[in-house]
Amino acid sequence: MLDFIYYPVSGIMWVWHWLFSHVTPDTPGGNGIAWALSVVFLVFTLRAILYKPFVKQIRTTKKMQEINPQLQAIRKKYAKDRVKMTEEMQKLQKEHGFNPMLGCLPMLLQIPVFIGLFHVLRSFNRMGTGMGQLGMSAAETRSQGNYVFSADQVQNFLDARLFGVPLSSYLVEPATEFQAFVEPGSPIDFTRPQIAYVVVPMMIIASIATHMNSRASVARQPEAALENPQTRMMNNLALYIFPIGILITGPFFPVAILLYWMSNNIWTYGQQHIVFGNIAKEEEEAKLLKQEKLKANAPKPGVRPDRKKRNAATNSNGTDSTGVSLSKDGSTDEPDADAVETDATPAGESTPAAPDTAAGAKPKPGQKPTRPGAGAAPGKKQNHNRGSRSTAKRGNKRGGKR
Repeated sequence: MLDFIYYPVSGIMWVWHWLFSHVTPDTPGGNGIAWALSVVFLVFTLRAILYKPFVKQIRTTKKMQEINPQLQAIRKKYAKDRVKMTEEMQKLQKEHGFNPMLGCLPMLLQIPVFIGLFHVLRSFNRMGTGMGQLGMSAAETRSQGNYVFSADQVQNFLDARLFGVPLSSYLVEPATEFQAFVEPGSPIDFTRPQIAYVVVPMMIIASIATHMNSRASVARQPEAALENPQTRMMNNLALYIFPIGILITGPFFPVAILLYWMSNNIWTYGQQHIVFGNIAKEEEEAKLLKQEKLKANAPKPGVRPDRKKRNAATNSNGTDSTGVSLSKDGSTDEPDADAVETDATPAGESTPAAPDTAAGAKPKPGQKPTRPGAGAAPGKKQNHNRGSRSTAKRGNKRGGKR
């Protein structure tokens, strides 16, 4: 049913086994090292194919952390309108180029790979009667091919030993299925405690490695993301549930599957170190570039601002920042003193009057407006009379006191 997964997985494993079988010497019970390395490099090959999706996942996760405050604001604003909330959240994600599926893609792609590898490894021994098993006899299972593997290669795999146990054996495997790992009529050359000595340490190592990788990933998350309830839940799953799950399900997994877990964690550790290091380097370079641009645009110490730049900042209504009207050439529209017309002095007086503002002309800044026909001399006379009257009043007051 899932042959489109089983054949590619078995094909990649076949290529690596062919390569390592020419590099490593044969062992008495089959080439166990070559088969183990074929499983390990099958994992590395598939993870290398998923490298770019993994990088996109990391960038998508960081982008989600950046827009998370805005998402929380939308949830709070449209708490009673689910449809509107969904529309606004999708709109925000589209504006920032955020695709939630990219965050789950690498994990989703690894699931069929794990299922395919698990099925191919179990199909070397088809004596079982469970799901995907055919209930064959020991002689039948050793004479049947396994997807791209021939019958001879199946026999070589069943005879191979890693630390003294078959690669497809598991801790809770029925003893009746052990016969497939030896030639018909030959005694069993391994025991269940021997399987436990190999499987249990591998389970513990795989569990601890899964926890440490998750811990390193969580440590790189910002504090704002850690405050999100959904993020906290996913972090708890990765930190504790998944590692405990390996310990619980480990006895049901063949030795080769535990090799898959261990090699997968090794790859994840190195990949996270490289990817997060590159992203941090890119962010630091972008930060320095921004600082250099701000420094280049800032005026140098002791240099006066350029008048052209000041004129460029003129308001659209033709005034500068002080409110003085500017002409097209940048000069102020203040009236010229030589161009102001003055009123003639009143008849009979030879003293020239102070220049008065011409009719219709704007007064100078700070100058009091004067009424038409009123000269400076009468104004001075009025001031003198006011002074005389004030002096007379002070004299009367002194006389009254006397």
